[in-house]
Parts: sequence; C-alpha cells; structure tokens
Amino acid sequence: MDIQAEKIQLAKLLLETENPKIIEAIKKIFNRDKAINFWDELSPEQKSEIEKASMEIENGEVIDYETFMKKYR
Repeated sequence: MDIQAEKIQLAKLLLETENPKIIEAIKKIFNRDKAINFWDELSPEQKSEIEKASMEIENGEVIDYETFMKKYR
C-alpha cells in the first residue's frame, strides 16, 4: 500500500471513531512532531542559549519571579 492510500485509510478510521482516547492520542503524536520540528528550525545560536539556560536551571542558578521583579521595579 502506498503512502497516499494509507493516509486515506487512516482518515477514514479517524472519521469513523467515536473514541476520544484515540483522537487525543493522535493529537499528541502530531503535537510531539511539531515540537521536534520546532527544535530543528532553531538557529545554532538559539539552541545554544536554550541549552545554556537549561544548564543554569540544573545548577540551581535561578531566582524566583518576585525576587526578579523587586530588583527591576
């Protein structure tokens, strides 16, 4: 079966289902795919900044919102 025929078959199955769990599972798959694509579309600089921030969080180099706001008000 080629890819177009498989997509049509899946679309038919989706239209016929009344099971909300199946629909939610499919949504999660597509949302996860978007998240993966999002990372791939970032520039190397953006990825570096995110990774740096993640390491800062892991090392406890964070401040809470209220402390931050007091400093810059």
